[in-house]
Amino acid sequence: MLRKMMLAAFVVAFAGGAAFAQDSCESKAMGKDGKPLAGAAKTSFMKKCMADTCATKAVSADGKPLSGAAKNSFMKKCEKGA
Repeated sequence: MLRKMMLAAFVVAFAGGAAFAQDSCESKAMGKDGKPLAGAAKTSFMKKCMADTCATKAVSADGKPLSGAAKNSFMKKCEKGA
């Protein structure tokens, strides 16, 4: 029972974290002149920002960084916001 609750909390935390990361990346998408980015520049910035945000969260249950297929799967899900 406790294990199921912890797993549910873990899933909710990451799903909410991806949505929050997208909002924070959106607010950071500013050019050097202080104007909001648009078009390809914004797309590129958002992709890099989301990847950086997700990379910091890619850790296993015991606190070690993920690697290989586990990291790739986590990064794909995190960047999609699922």
